[in-house]
Amino acid sequence: MQDLWLTRAEWEPDPQLTLTPAHAPGPLPGRPDMPRLVPPKEVPQRSPYTLTGRAALVHAVCHIEFNAINLALDAIWRFDGMPAEYYRDWLRVAQEEASHFDLLHRHLRSLGHTYGDFEAHDGLWLMCTRTEHDRVARMALVPRTLEARGLDATPLIQARLRQVGTPDALQFVDCLDVILRDEIGHVAIGNRWYRWLCDQQGLEPVAHYRHLVRLHSAPRLRPPFNTEAREAAGFSAQEIAFLSSDGVSESA
Repeated sequence: MQDLWLTRAEWEPDPQLTLTPAHAPGPLPGRPDMPRLVPPKEVPQRSPYTLTGRAALVHAVCHIEFNAINLALDAIWRFDGMPAEYYRDWLRVAQEEASHFDLLHRHLRSLGHTYGDFEAHDGLWLMCTRTEHDRVARMALVPRTLEARGLDATPLIQARLRQVGTPDALQFVDCLDVILRDEIGHVAIGNRWYRWLCDQQGLEPVAHYRHLVRLHSAPRLRPPFNTEAREAAGFSAQEIAFLSSDGVSESA
């Protein structure tokens, strides 16, 4: 892993190759032509009470996991000069996100669909581009904000799927158990490096987080929160209280 200490200038000597994914011409790396991306409010509602609705719901989570692979790899590529353990952490995250995508895609194919069959939105990648010049903001607003929303949402989705009770719905519940277990670790990595960076720069983590969510128009996080999972991922009581105060963001 010694090569991970190289700066980007050292392992990308050709200036013509230093375009960031956000600004490179043509298709972004790792981004297929499908699914068609639309604004979040235009993504159709996904009812778990029909087979097509459950397939669309699986597809939506599959899309999140696909984006999470690119997000983890972007955190490695974009921010040089970090400790080697930072790169090891995000390489492991990328590998686990890829296993999640594979798990969900196999389930999606068992329902007669494949990735790209349903429309999706690009909210995760939008925050990636907003934070491309600030590694502190990236750690604050991608793993420990947007991805942490999955910790809260997953038990609610699972409860609805258990009500449906069909074999495919219960299999989806099992898939989400695996993903939730791993995502706690991924959010913990985001917490770890956010706090490390704050310490390096003399920033107070909770106050600076409040500043960042407003500066970058992070989405409002609404209860209920999965307090147990968030605590396991390293959120402090002060941070959870801040979320519960409905003060995360002034913008939707």
